[in-house]
Amino acid sequence: MPDTVQTPPAPEPASAPVPAPGSTRMMSIDALRGFDMFWISGGGGLVAALAAFLCHPNPVPWWLSYHMEHVEWTGFVAWDLIMPLFLFLSGVSIPFAYSQRLGETHDYKKVYRRMARRFVLLWILGMIAQGNLLNNPAHLHVFSNTLQSIAVGYVIASIAFLHLSLRKQIGLCAGLLAAYWALMMFVPAPGIPAGWLEPHQNLALWVDQTLMGRFRDGTAYAWILPGLGFGASVLLGSFAGQVLRVKSWTPGRRIGVLCALGAGCLLGGFLWSFHFPIIKHIWTSSMVLWAAGWSYLLLALFYLVIDVWGFRKLAFPLVVIGANAIVAYMLPHIVEFENIVKWVARTPEHPSVTAELIICVIAFAMLWVPLYILYRKKIFVKV
Repeated sequence: MPDTVQTPPAPEPASAPVPAPGSTRMMSIDALRGFDMFWISGGGGLVAALAAFLCHPNPVPWWLSYHMEHVEWTGFVAWDLIMPLFLFLSGVSIPFAYSQRLGETHDYKKVYRRMARRFVLLWILGMIAQGNLLNNPAHLHVFSNTLQSIAVGYVIASIAFLHLSLRKQIGLCAGLLAAYWALMMFVPAPGIPAGWLEPHQNLALWVDQTLMGRFRDGTAYAWILPGLGFGASVLLGSFAGQVLRVKSWTPGRRIGVLCALGAGCLLGGFLWSFHFPIIKHIWTSSMVLWAAGWSYLLLALFYLVIDVWGFRKLAFPLVVIGANAIVAYMLPHIVEFENIVKWVARTPEHPSVTAELIICVIAFAMLWVPLYILYRKKIFVKV
């Protein structure tokens, strides 16, 4: 079963000093994780309903609708950042978690047992969320979920952090991205030319179909070969965690380095995309860099506003979600809050914009209130 850990520090006054990066949990990390989870745990529907209500009878602005849905194949919008940011943030926590555990015990066997247990639990939860493990095992999808991609990337980045110098970790990250690029661009598959990157016709999907067969999810998403990119995404997050843990640096320097890393990744992803397009479905190397760039910048912003400037009370609603992110992620996959509200209220098939907004508010509250209770009782579920 998932274990419980100690609570993050309670919100402090705005004048509180910046916490020492190696000794105190940073509220900005939980807040950013909560911000990420907000969108896929009902917050996206809530924002869309609010926009429709405020704009009625006019349509919602095109740019908002555009960024609230995934692109069909090539390209990247705000909604596409949710999954890469989740992987990135799982990497941010690695330097904090392992430095503390090794500092306490120096027991690598215990660390690897925890790592193996976390891998297995994430994999099982992924199959529950989107793999039909509980509701339809006859149509089981073995590898088809964000939590499983985190499991793969987490193991790669954790082993690298435990046994490699920072320079070698950076080399490994670059090597993973380059290896995946080389495979996708220069290795053909039966009936698929080398470098072919079309939906349902590319090397990554051919590998999934060959190895998983009927256990594949049947979408245009690939999982096995993109594991190289998953590892790179989590490694890039671990670099951010290592930046935040440098005790000798001022907050301004940490923010500057995070912004520089973000700008560098954005530039690298943009330039690489001319040869290896940004395609989230197959987790291309250019997409990894592009998403990491925005993730670095968001982390820098949250760290500045919350941990440096001290606006912690404003971040509290997001911290409640981020502190129990695994619960916030799994509950909407198990309980359809919005459908429950509609059923109880006997809502018509096409409710008014006002009714839709009320439904979304109540549905999101049905998720947030239990998370708040867990937070107040200092119960923090992790795997």
